[in-house]
Amino acid sequence: MSDLARQITALWEARDDLASVMPEAEARATVHAAIALLDSGEGRVAEVVDGEVVVHEWLKYAVLLLFRLSAMETTELGPFEYVDKIPLKHDYAGARVRVVPGASARWGSYLAPGVVMMPSYVNIGARVGADTMVDTWATVGSCAQIGERVHLSGGVGIGGVLEPPQAAPVVVGDDALIGSRCIVAEGARVGTGAVLGAGCILTASIPVIDAQTGEELSRGIVPDWCVAVSATRPRAFPGGEFGLPCVLVVKRLTEGERHEKSALNAVLRDHGVAT
Repeated sequence: MSDLARQITALWEARDDLASVMPEAEARATVHAAIALLDSGEGRVAEVVDGEVVVHEWLKYAVLLLFRLSAMETTELGPFEYVDKIPLKHDYAGARVRVVPGASARWGSYLAPGVVMMPSYVNIGARVGADTMVDTWATVGSCAQIGERVHLSGGVGIGGVLEPPQAAPVVVGDDALIGSRCIVAEGARVGTGAVLGAGCILTASIPVIDAQTGEELSRGIVPDWCVAVSATRPRAFPGGEFGLPCVLVVKRLTEGERHEKSALNAVLRDHGVAT
């Protein structure tokens, strides 16, 4: 663990009495140094190592401490007024990021070169990979990890998770396509090259089922290189039989296969879904 990580961890453990660790001004500077790592992309809250999500809890501690150490401030942008504890990101041109009016990202989030933000929102601690499109009214929640060349379609909701600090955030792999109005939350994962049809709800408790075999593949994890759609499966209750949500894998893609729009729409139309 680095010196900065040790300092942040010590501050977190003494969060109700920060002065016992260091003076408030020094604590604030220490926390800001950690957030700056997130903002520049040098640090990240979580990453996938050997197929498992590894959470760097100390960086979550830093985000939580930032809220404790920051005061509410008013920001005016033209006719708009905002009151918040966390400033917005700056210097998008220097970062080679395209940001359409109506889009915003908080300081402490990372947007890699080539990211395009339509009117949308990226929260603190989140990471958005190179050449990814965050489409209109899409939201990327705190600490979510979005890969490279991903398309988050209009209205997609990527859930955030700050507490508990050890909880894994949502992870979306490179080259994934998340269809319009999908919700991916509670630390769910979308694999590399995967496609989620419009309106899918994927959480840690949602079963992911293979349409060919009926096998439950996982809870909350869509495999690499597949097309998945929203579905239901019958479950009996004292009051009757009801359809509970699931995600159905309807097609396996060749590894590296690009998402050709017309071909995808043909696949998804067969199952009454669109991108």
